Amino acid sequence: MPQHPFVVPRELMARYNTSGPRYTSYPTAPEWSEAFGRDDALRAIADNQAARPRTPLSLYVHLPFCHKLCYYCGCNMLVTKQQDLVERYLSAVIREIDLTAKLIGDREVVQIHWGGGTPTFLSSEQLTRVYRAISDRFAIDPQAEVSIEVHPPVTTFEQLETLAGLGFNRVSMGIQDFDPEVQKAVNRIQPFEQTRDLIEKARELGFISVNTDLMYGLPFQNTAGFAATLDKIKQLRPDRLALFNFAHMPWLKPHQSLIKEETLPTPDEKLALFELAIDSLIAQGYRYIGMDHFALCDDELSTAQADRTLRRNFMGYTTRADSDLYSFGVSSISDLDAVYYQNPRKLPDYLAAMEADALPATRGMRLSADDRLRRDVINRLIGHCYLDKAEIEQLHGISFDAYFANELPKLAPLADDGLIELSPGALKVTPRGQLLLRNICMVFDAYLDKLAPGTRRFSRTL
Repeated sequence: MPQHPFVVPRELMARYNTSGPRYTSYPTAPEWSEAFGRDDALRAIADNQAARPRTPLSLYVHLPFCHKLCYYCGCNMLVTKQQDLVERYLSAVIREIDLTAKLIGDREVVQIHWGGGTPTFLSSEQLTRVYRAISDRFAIDPQAEVSIEVHPPVTTFEQLETLAGLGFNRVSMGIQDFDPEVQKAVNRIQPFEQTRDLIEKARELGFISVNTDLMYGLPFQNTAGFAATLDKIKQLRPDRLALFNFAHMPWLKPHQSLIKEETLPTPDEKLALFELAIDSLIAQGYRYIGMDHFALCDDELSTAQADRTLRRNFMGYTTRADSDLYSFGVSSISDLDAVYYQNPRKLPDYLAAMEADALPATRGMRLSADDRLRRDVINRLIGHCYLDKAEIEQLHGISFDAYFANELPKLAPLADDGLIELSPGALKVTPRGQLLLRNICMVFDAYLDKLAPGTRRFSRTL
């Protein structure tokens, strides 16, 4: 038996393995309105400036290009060899950065993240040009967290040196699985040695944190092969690690139809892979943060969770708890505390907006008082695994038990199953419950009960 508390009876895991949101935001993106556009975004920025003029900023840049297609990918990405298209896109992103910076003023940037796609699709010169567009227009905290996603097969030591020189101090890379059969099935060949060498080079250059991603539920995965991958993780010793559940959703991502259903692990086999990974990572000394993420016990994420200052946003878990997020590029999402808005998800639409010098917001949502209250509840459960009722009452001017009178009875079965502990003043997520955080958060989601069957198709919670 595993020597840790993250043990859930198989029957219980199977019962709770339903479909549900991932809660990168609340309300979740399917609830946002297509009627929300440029004028709404401009008004939201002005309102945010008035209400939170000294609040720090987080910045995200989406760089969607890839050299080849990974069949499991759920990102907004584009495989291309057209450098003229890439240059046109970079000009558009820089223009968006410029337009937004003029509206924001001199607020300090405490976090920057570049995702994709494959940001290291870009040359060193292109990486420098985009970063300078940010650093020339924004005041960046010398202690800012500056991170980027890289793909080992296409990332050179020269690019890492460029990134380190610019000020990037964290690097994240996908692994998914080192098993050659699995890699071939998902069209992502990435030898262990290549990944090891890139991590060693990043550490040599002074990157303070390395994150790696694994994925369970991929074609041809089995416990023997995944155990070998986990043994290799022990050698790499990343500071943080994400363990993602592969969501096979070809109706949403048509290229995932290249993965045949019959090659995927059965639900029971998938749970076995998940349990194996939990056992191995806990034994290796990682703290289970929740919602797919692990961190070494001396990592900032672990400290922030223990201090109850951890927060989750569209970039994942963050220790920069109180910051407004502005995002640039196709499909990117901004979070201005009371408003979410998203850029066009199709590249031609994004380029057309930017080449007309128009802020490219194309959908979004202004949060109600109820939305913000429930978001605070859900974020505390995800980030802290603990909810202080008095804190919520003070922040929102409510009586917790009276306001959530309909939700409280739904918590009782979760307590009976050992997922949460209830007391008069608090709700505490147990280690067992951390594996099922999405299910716990769903109790407080006011939109789920309003959905007609089949209206929303979410991934499975395990």
